Amino acid sequence: MSTHLTPKVKEIRQDAPNLKTYVMEHNLRAKPGQFVMVWLPEVDEVPMSIGWQADGEFHMGIANAGDCTQKIHETVKEGDRLGIRGPFGKGFSLKEGCKKIVVLGGGCGTPPLLSLSQEARKKGIEVLAILGARSEDYLIYEKEFKSLGCEVKIATDDGSKGHKGFCTDLLEAELEKGGVDCVYTCGPEKMMVKVAQMAEDYGVDSEVSLERFMKCGFGICGQCCVDDSGLRVCKDGPVFDGKAALRFTEFGKYSRTSSGKIKE
Repeated sequence: MSTHLTPKVKEIRQDAPNLKTYVMEHNLRAKPGQFVMVWLPEVDEVPMSIGWQADGEFHMGIANAGDCTQKIHETVKEGDRLGIRGPFGKGFSLKEGCKKIVVLGGGCGTPPLLSLSQEARKKGIEVLAILGARSEDYLIYEKEFKSLGCEVKIATDDGSKGHKGFCTDLLEAELEKGGVDCVYTCGPEKMMVKVAQMAEDYGVDSEVSLERFMKCGFGICGQCCVDDSGLRVCKDGPVFDGKAALRFTEFGKYSRTSSGKIKE
């Protein structure tokens, strides 16, 4: 059930040059993959995925990626309050009998996969976390994944840590070995297209978490509809079955701006 909240910011961590983690004082009880709408008075309201969750708190990894998030970075301090609506949307699903999953996070897309990994580990599911970033400085939440008992593999564009290249290179090697029941991914859409296609090629289920411009957050305005399907990212997603997402004509190609204009 969604609620309107004004939780206090308990802690702020600079986890990457472009990303801060905001620890919020509230027991949100969101399902892994769901999101909240974050409101900064007199500025804007933006959707934000939910990362780590614990008793009495939840974490949001907020990247400096626009006017509102820049203002959050610049003005919100520990002890301040943020307006929160949610949680909203359809999250990730862990199938019965699942023994091993791979979560693949590209840069700022990693937070919801941390929440999913928490849930998976509680159920005794083996988790391989493949984390990708442009360089070591931009890697986030490696320590948190390891604290859950997840195996962690890393890929960086410049080779400053782990594999030099794409995280999908590491995924393909893992799928070649077999034993993976499902792949979950969040990050750049071109990367997620490759992940979903690769999983399908190997006969493995996959789920992808999409990002679109959202205004209402609960399926009324239609701003976040995916091409002509009528599917709303805020209500029918943000998590979609990988095979279904591959049928979206705009998956990995474009999204829309706040005015509804197609953004290539």
